Amino acid sequence: MKLRVSAHRETAIPMGDFNGAEYIGINEVPSPRANNARKVSVLPLVFLIFYEVSGGPFGVEDTVQAAGPLLALLGFLVFPFIWSIPEALITAEMGTMFPENGGYVVWVSSALGPYWGFQQGWMKWLSGVIDNALYPVMFLDYLKSAIPALGGGLPRTIAVLALTVVLTYMNYRGLTIVGWVAVSLGILSILPFVVIGLISIPKLKPERWLVADVRSVDWNLYLNTLFWNLNYWDSISTLAGEVHNPKKTLPKALFYAVILVVLSYFFPLLIGTGAVPLQRDLWTDGYFSDIAKMLGGVWLRVWIQGAAAMSNMGMFVAEMSSDSFQLLGMAERGMLPEFFAKRSCYGTPLLGILFSASGVVLLSWLSFQEIVAAENFLYCFGMILEFIAFVWLRIKCPNAPRPFKIPGGTVGAILLCIPPAILICVVLAFSSIKVMVVSLVAVAIGLVMQPCLKFIEKKRWLKFSVSSDLPDITTHGSLLH
Repeated sequence: MKLRVSAHRETAIPMGDFNGAEYIGINEVPSPRANNARKVSVLPLVFLIFYEVSGGPFGVEDTVQAAGPLLALLGFLVFPFIWSIPEALITAEMGTMFPENGGYVVWVSSALGPYWGFQQGWMKWLSGVIDNALYPVMFLDYLKSAIPALGGGLPRTIAVLALTVVLTYMNYRGLTIVGWVAVSLGILSILPFVVIGLISIPKLKPERWLVADVRSVDWNLYLNTLFWNLNYWDSISTLAGEVHNPKKTLPKALFYAVILVVLSYFFPLLIGTGAVPLQRDLWTDGYFSDIAKMLGGVWLRVWIQGAAAMSNMGMFVAEMSSDSFQLLGMAERGMLPEFFAKRSCYGTPLLGILFSASGVVLLSWLSFQEIVAAENFLYCFGMILEFIAFVWLRIKCPNAPRPFKIPGGTVGAILLCIPPAILICVVLAFSSIKVMVVSLVAVAIGLVMQPCLKFIEKKRWLKFSVSSDLPDITTHGSLLH
């Protein structure tokens, strides 16, 4: 594959700008992916990222229970600088360098080889499916105060299955639909918190924000909840092949999404902790609906519950889109059997969607805390590979075309990775033995699975193929020179 690249060394450009490097093939071979009419533009992409990462303040309540108001508020102000912004910047650079489905799998494969690319894909896909299993749980947790039957038993099981089927069908119908559904759901999810904010102004007591007791902090719950609510910025990279002009659109969307996510967490927490007397044991999933009732009455609680339901719908469809297109991207690179690359009449990866939905159903019986801890553990391993790939490509291929490039050179790239790498070590250190064992078993499965798939390919029991329109991503290939 030939690339139009300027002869001189690239200069650093700010997020959202584009230096003109192109990612094209000989004779402009049209991509087999979605056509331009179906590609995702900036606004839907912002809300897809919003739902990949956040979806609003639903799920942040445990930070107050774990550490009190002051540390909860500080966490959502400081943590983005340690984790969210570095991850978003790396995603912008690498996602524009490799603007194709598969995202981080392609980055790691390019830097470390296909074996480790597969491990990245396995851990991130499994982490994403575990993450998606949270949303039916959270959806029902918010509704069970109004409909007690959803608290457990057969009604809850039926509700989980029904919700999974409906949202899976929405993914099947197309990513463009999912993107604009995300925009609508995002606006409707945020709006009631604006109303609560206005109602709460006379009742705010700033001294409540300063309550802290370091001796009683549940650091495991606190860090895992912060980490879960502020990660997954790289998930959008697996959809890069479905984005209109990704080299320009992706950095812009990430920039706007960072601002939206931080505001959507901080201000509801500010309102909830400042307007209501503190009872830390009550701060758990669904507590914002109780706060709404205290401040505005039953009608406001019902609105918040509806907003939570819509938020969880948005997070579910966004995460499933990312997971399913990741499998499609891996199949296009020959890492999975060819049938994973087949698309429905709507341009969506049918088998990827079905596999992801099956994983959600199998895991939805776990508790909120168990799901968060398990997916964080796997996610951490995947991020370590991403950081290594990011730095390695900076060292080995400094002149490779990067439409968006983080300033600071190789030294800056290494320094950018140090704070989140330290955080990963801390999160892993606080994991329980149960979560650690289950997660390491899952990692071990991936280590064995890749050689098994290569054996199956060699025996020709299943067909594997690399899409002809994709460029060479090896360090000795044309893309990186």
